[in-house]
Formats: sequence, C-alpha cells, structure tokens
Amino acid sequence: MFYDLNVPWSIKEPDLQRTLAFLSEWYNVVALTYTLSGKLPADLTSPIPTTLPFPIPSQLRILRRCTLILSDPSQNHRISSLSTAYDILAIRPTDEKALQQACQSLDCDIISLDLTQRLSYHFKFKMLSQAIERGVRFEICYAPGVTATDSGARRNLISNATQLIRATRGRGLVISSEAKKALGCRGPWDVVNLAAVWGLGQERGREAVSKEARSVVVTAQIKRTCFRGVVDVVYGGEKPDSTKKEARVKNGLGKRKADAISNGTDSAVEGSKPISKRQQKKIDHEARMAAKKASSSESTDLLGTVPPQEALTAV
Repeated sequence: MFYDLNVPWSIKEPDLQRTLAFLSEWYNVVALTYTLSGKLPADLTSPIPTTLPFPIPSQLRILRRCTLILSDPSQNHRISSLSTAYDILAIRPTDEKALQQACQSLDCDIISLDLTQRLSYHFKFKMLSQAIERGVRFEICYAPGVTATDSGARRNLISNATQLIRATRGRGLVISSEAKKALGCRGPWDVVNLAAVWGLGQERGREAVSKEARSVVVTAQIKRTCFRGVVDVVYGGEKPDSTKKEARVKNGLGKRKADAISNGTDSAVEGSKPISKRQQKKIDHEARMAAKKASSSESTDLLGTVPPQEALTAV
C-alpha cells in the first residue's frame, strides 16, 4: 500500500476531484490537509467533511489532516485538543527554536518543513533523533519544488532535502506531494527515483511512501482511540436476549441435568447413549454374582427339604 499524506484541501479548489482521481491510480490512502497559522481559533472543528461533496474512487481511503504553522512556541497549549478533531496532526516550524520544541516535547505525528525556502539553520542529528525516537516522522514535500517556476525553489528543495536525509541518516522520513493540482503529482516509483537523486536509497525511498507513512497513520489512530496508547475498547457483540433463553427452556432444549432427573427424563437420555466397556464389565459382573447367589440359595433349599431318616441312610 502507498500513502500520500499531504493533499491541500480547499472548498473553492475545482481540481481536487481530478487530483484524487489521479492519485487513486497508484495510492491507497490520501490525507486531505487543512492549514492553520497563527493563534488557534475558538472552534477547532474540522472543515473537511467526512463525506466529500463529490464522488471518489471506492478503493481510495480519505483521511483528515491539520498542518499547524508554528512560529511562536508559547501558543501550543491547545494542540492536544486540536489533535482530536483530525486523523493526523502535523507541525510546520518556521525557525530553529520552534523546530527544537517540536522535536522534544510537542504531541504531533509529523514535522513538515517548507524545504523550498532558504533556511537560516542547519539540521542536527541529535535534535532530529529525539523526534524519531518518539515516533514522529519528518515530511518532504516535492510538488512545491517540482512545479515551481522559480529555479531558486528547486535549488533550495534539493539542498535542504539532501541535508535532511544526511542529518536523519535516512530514517523516519515520509515523502508527500502537497500538490494542489494533478500536474504536480507523481507515482510512487517516480518518487522513489526522485529521492534517490537526493541521496536516499531505493529501499528507504520505498519505505517513505509505504511503511513509514503507514506507521504515522496507525500510531495516530492508536493515540486517538486507545487509553494512553495501551488499552483499546473494541466491540464485543450484543448481549443475548432473555426471551430466547426462556423459549429454549420452555421447549426443553436448555434444561439442566437436575431438571431432567426431576422430570424423569434422565433414563431416556442415558438410554440413548452407548455403554462403555467399563460399564459393560460392571453389568456382567453383577449378573454373574446374582446368578451365583441364586444357585447357592437353591442348593440350600434342597438340603433343607430332605427327611432326617433318609439323610442318615445316605450317610
């Protein structure tokens, strides 16, 4: 399965249906992204509807994602409440201080970086490894650089992506499109080849659009549906109806053995069962003992009926 976890959502975007139809040819899961910047609003309800206003391919799974542009680290006290309204929560830091806080303590699923801009800092393995150990993945978006008319954006994308791959040592990376039109989308194997140009191996590149992206989706789902990511509540079925049980007892199907004995039906039940060898031997032994006892009692009766004179003559 292949994943594209960043497709911008807009109500006024006419090409969204065409973009999703194009992505459904290769990808199985697509995340629609709603971007927030600045101070969080009072209403954190997701504007992305659960059912889209246009038909989508049946084999395509749609997720809802929120990307928060973080410029002031002091405005992150409501991020936990924001994550409950979306399937995936991504943080896009604008400076090194915000990036450091996102790597160390922020409760998010993805750290998405705008690699088309010239960054004023360098990526450090010690800082990025803290986020990878917590299960947070770093995202590289290729469409803003591929479709850009400015050559500087492409140059910055290649330089920053190469530096990020070197700093993370190829681990914990997710590659998404962030394409607003179908023209900016690429197939998964084209993405793998593009990542190879940046210095990422083909095996790591394939994991960036499949295994690593799937771990983001699964981990986000566990955090939102389970208690502390350990205990999950699953559907265990319906409780049996008491009327059906009463009907079985009334028909004699659900009776216990004691009830059957009290009604005199135990012998019929036992008579229908085959007799074991041990029971057969016990029955034969009892029959032999009864026959022996009967024969000894008959001989005693015969001796008791003989007259005394005849008994002496016989002696």
